[in-house]
Amino acid sequence: MRSQDLNLALIGMPAVGKSTVGVLLAKQLGYAFLDTDIVIQTKENMTLAQIIKKKGLNGFLDIEAGHLLGLGGKRQVISTGGSVIYRERAMRHLKKIATVIYLHADLPTLLTRLSDIEARGVAIDPSSSIDWLYKERTPLYDKFCDIKIECGQNLPGQVAADIATALAVQM
Repeated sequence: MRSQDLNLALIGMPAVGKSTVGVLLAKQLGYAFLDTDIVIQTKENMTLAQIIKKKGLNGFLDIEAGHLLGLGGKRQVISTGGSVIYRERAMRHLKKIATVIYLHADLPTLLTRLSDIEARGVAIDPSSSIDWLYKERTPLYDKFCDIKIECGQNLPGQVAADIATALAVQM
């Protein structure tokens, strides 16, 4: 596939702005937008929190990976769940069909944005903290990304513009 036909996949911690930035980026580039959390909820007929409660954390991660493996198409901005990086096979597939963009925010920023992680459907062991999750996931996001964008305190429109700039440099 030519690089301009590839999908763009956004990865990163919960509350970093993947869905919000994804919609803006899709509009800016003339791409379709796909939110994998919504795909999962629609196909499973349950919220993410309900799936985690019913199937357990590993069951949820397997369901998430299964839906990700079914993705294809081109010229889409794909917003993924923060836990997508836990299944290597799913990430290999995502890297095959998309340029993977890691939206990074530091831990203090995320702590101000994240409120009720259980209701939000964050894939986290109940005995763990956001600090622990951040330390566990950050190296995985770094491992799988093609482009890393620092979000910091930037507004979503600025983050989308930064991604477009990074993509233009890469092509």
